[in-house]
Amino acid sequence: MIIAVDGPAASGKGTIARALARHYALPHLDTGLLYRAVAASVLRAGRDPTSEAEAVASCGFEDGLLDDPWLRTDEVGKIASVVSAHPSVRAALLDRQRTFAQQPGGAVLDGRDIGTVIAPDADVKLFVKATPTIRAQRRHLELRKQGANTSLDKVLADIRARDERDSHRSEAPMRQAGDAAVLDTSFLSIDAAIQRAIALVEARTRAAGPVSG
Repeated sequence: MIIAVDGPAASGKGTIARALARHYALPHLDTGLLYRAVAASVLRAGRDPTSEAEAVASCGFEDGLLDDPWLRTDEVGKIASVVSAHPSVRAALLDRQRTFAQQPGGAVLDGRDIGTVIAPDADVKLFVKATPTIRAQRRHLELRKQGANTSLDKVLADIRARDERDSHRSEAPMRQAGDAAVLDTSFLSIDAAIQRAIALVEARTRAAGPVSG
C-alpha cells in the first residue's frame, strides 16, 4: 500500500505521515528532507541556490545527511524552497523518491507532489492543509523552542512566500491531486488529525479489502 501525503509547510503532513507509517507498519520518507539536503549541500559549498547548475551539483549527497538535525532548521528550509523550484533538481531526485515508493509492501511519502508526480497511482492520497495564520503560529512556536528570535509577522510572510514559490513553480507545482482526500488540520489537535487521517485511509481502502496493521 502506497500512501501519498501532500500539503504546504507546517500543515501537519509530516506528523500525520509518520503516524500513518507507524500505524500500518510501513517505511516513511519525508521527501522535503531530500530538498533540504540539497539546500544544506549548497550552503556548505558556498554555492548559489538560485543557480540551477549549482543546485544540481549539490544533488549527489549521501543518505546519512538526511539524519542531520540542521536540515530541519528555518535557514535550510528557506533555501530548500528555492532549490526545489529548479526542474533539473526535481528530475535528479525523482528516481530516488519513486524507488522508495515502489518498494515491496509499500510506503508512506509526504511532500508537495507525491500524489501528482512521484506516486500518481498511490492507493491513498491525502492533501493536508491549514490556514496560513495557523501554520505560521505553529512554525513560530517551533522556532522559539529552537531558540530563534523571529517575529510571527516575519514567519507568516515567509510561509506565504514559500506557498507562492511552491504553487507556481514550473515543474511539479504543489497542488491537490484530483482524487486526494482533503484533511484540514487548522482546528484539530495532533491526535484528532491523526485519527482523522487513519479514518480517511480506511475509507479509501475499504473497497479494496482489509488493511493490516
